[in-house]
Amino acid sequence: MQHAPNKLLDVLYARRAYAHMADLQAATGLSARGIGQALAALRQRGHEIEESPTHGVRLGRPVAMDAHLIEQGLGTRRIGRDVIVFPEVVSTNDVAFDSARQTDADGLVVLAESQRSGRGRLGRRWVSPPGKNVLMSVLLIDEPQRLSNEALTIAAGLAVAEGVEAFTGLGCQLKWPNDVLLEGAKLCGVLVEVRTVPRQPSAQRGRTTPAERCIVVGIGINANVAPPPEAITRPATSLAAHLGHEVERIELVRAVLRRLDHWAAAIAAGAADLHDAWLARCGMTNQRLTVLHAGQRFTGRVLDIHPFQGLVLQTDTGQQVLLPAATSTIE
Repeated sequence: MQHAPNKLLDVLYARRAYAHMADLQAATGLSARGIGQALAALRQRGHEIEESPTHGVRLGRPVAMDAHLIEQGLGTRRIGRDVIVFPEVVSTNDVAFDSARQTDADGLVVLAESQRSGRGRLGRRWVSPPGKNVLMSVLLIDEPQRLSNEALTIAAGLAVAEGVEAFTGLGCQLKWPNDVLLEGAKLCGVLVEVRTVPRQPSAQRGRTTPAERCIVVGIGINANVAPPPEAITRPATSLAAHLGHEVERIELVRAVLRRLDHWAAAIAAGAADLHDAWLARCGMTNQRLTVLHAGQRFTGRVLDIHPFQGLVLQTDTGQQVLLPAATSTIE
């Protein structure tokens, strides 16, 4: 059922101009009736179809999130082998964890146009209007336990910065532990969560097999709209505000997934170059700051940021402390 709509979608997505019915028939091999049915199916998937009696048909831009378009030619090894998109969910992270019970769920990407209860680090709420930004979670089944959630937090922010630069040319900065900044304002946040999830019952034995360590990397990117000032505590921005036009989220997601796939593989292999690549986009070294960790406040100078362990701080009292990202926040 999805073959004809996807074939038509590929043609319309690649062609920004209007296309006449005869052109679409020639490009897709579909009949006029088949194209009409495919257009109706695409509308049901959330796509805006613009029709003109004179010019023909074209796909409304920016394009609605679509799993088929994201998967097409993605070229990743692990992340994005399967992509699902929802109009609305409570939380993409929760959907990803629920999906971990299924077979072959490793590398699943979950996206939504809207979240009813999106969350950030330390219980904060992630605010985003429907249909404007990137709300995404990536599921990694870490059965060999080769993936550090500390390193994934670092790598996810780096992947966003690299993906944004590859897609838009805009240079992003990184702020430990999980923020991506554009000219000092927050563009993206990362939430990495770890749970132990039981597998599906074994078909042979009729009982549940051992549980697996599952990591979900949640990523929220302000692609086209930043949250209103009254909803946040620190300045935020969007890509559209810097580019002067709306952003094609499909291509942004694809660019970020490619870089995240690279860094997930690098972390599993030891991540020798993650440290230098991350620090090259972060100006925090030698800065003086205050970090709240496990109910304690530490003030001092940043010595280093270690991908697998956390921020290394030389406190004002001369003590050197290591502060993990999962339980720390900068005041």
